[in-house]
Amino acid sequence: MFQNQKITKDIYYVGVNDRQKHKFENMIPLPFGVSYNSYLIMDQKTALIDTVDISMGDIFIDKIQSQLQGRTLDYLIINHMEPDHSGSIRIIRQYYPELTVVGNSKTLSMLNGFYGVDTNTKEIKDGEILSLGTHKLQFHLTPMVHWPETMMTYDQTDKVLFSGDAFGAFGTLDGSVIDKDMNVDRYWDEMTRYYANIVGKYGAAVQKALQKLTPVDFEMICSTHGPIWKEHITEVVDLYDQLSRYEGDEGVVVVYGSMYGFTELMAETVAQGLSQGGIKNIIIHNVSKTDASFIIRDIFKYRGLVVGSPTYSNELYPEVESLLRKIEIRGIKNRIFGYFGSFTWAGAAVKRLSTFAETMKWVTAEIIVEEKQGLKAENYQACLDLGRQVAKLVKQPVERKEHCA
Repeated sequence: MFQNQKITKDIYYVGVNDRQKHKFENMIPLPFGVSYNSYLIMDQKTALIDTVDISMGDIFIDKIQSQLQGRTLDYLIINHMEPDHSGSIRIIRQYYPELTVVGNSKTLSMLNGFYGVDTNTKEIKDGEILSLGTHKLQFHLTPMVHWPETMMTYDQTDKVLFSGDAFGAFGTLDGSVIDKDMNVDRYWDEMTRYYANIVGKYGAAVQKALQKLTPVDFEMICSTHGPIWKEHITEVVDLYDQLSRYEGDEGVVVVYGSMYGFTELMAETVAQGLSQGGIKNIIIHNVSKTDASFIIRDIFKYRGLVVGSPTYSNELYPEVESLLRKIEIRGIKNRIFGYFGSFTWAGAAVKRLSTFAETMKWVTAEIIVEEKQGLKAENYQACLDLGRQVAKLVKQPVERKEHCA
């Protein structure tokens, strides 16, 4: 029934789109949906690269069978074991019980742990090659991008890199699947948001993977989410390189929590100071309105971060506290930081933000503003000064570091 889209002469896209799910991993909003990408290689032997979320398993099976047209499926290659990619393994084995599941030692351990599958498996080593006939598949282990079993599969024949979650993006594939056939503008921010929230903690591992891929001559990247990259490979790899080095562009994200508008006014004033200091990219986020995934995306994009919070029950404003914890978990490096706070009768927010600054070990502005009750003229000026000082620090030249070891 399905006419699957051809990637190369023998490689077909058999992935699916999910426009029903509200939140990825039950945490991250999906305003543009998400694709689960899978690929089928038709050769003397047939090979399926990854599966899809089990919620789409019936459509997935139909697409595979439409392409195989009665042929058997010889191999299932697993680049990543997260259930949005491995969830259909059991149903695939029901239809093709003789197929061989290919993965590294950590993959096969998870395969048994998640699905109780421990037969008809083939363990591969780093650099090993599997021949399908014409197509030769080489396996590159890339641990902690972003699970310990992650790997990439390189088709030496067609120079296609099946990259697992690496180089992926949120967003469905609407009609076409290859970048040259679509307008890719909306995927850049969604790729950054995907990286920041899913892969962001593992910058050093991403750098090692990029080093490992340097001698690999690939002309197409087939990720498990988002477009297939052909025309924009350089931009995609450069973006991952920049993000995994924690290199932000010149710009500042101002994040605040506010119950009655007093801390919000301080945030607006800091932003005015940033503008006076020559910063053009200024993003202001209200933590009570903007989902944390978008805020974290922008923190990865830009070099400066200013956080403001009122005191709430002798603690930080809860949504600010939650965001700071998410930042800590991702271990974001190389940021310029400033902070301010407000209180009504007993101040604690600034003290808590100071502790956060010490934890992150970022370059921090010397000007710290703390206001009791409504914003006064003196602290209005201090907020402007804070913005200008952060702007000055952000605009200082940054020496690009070598790849992480």
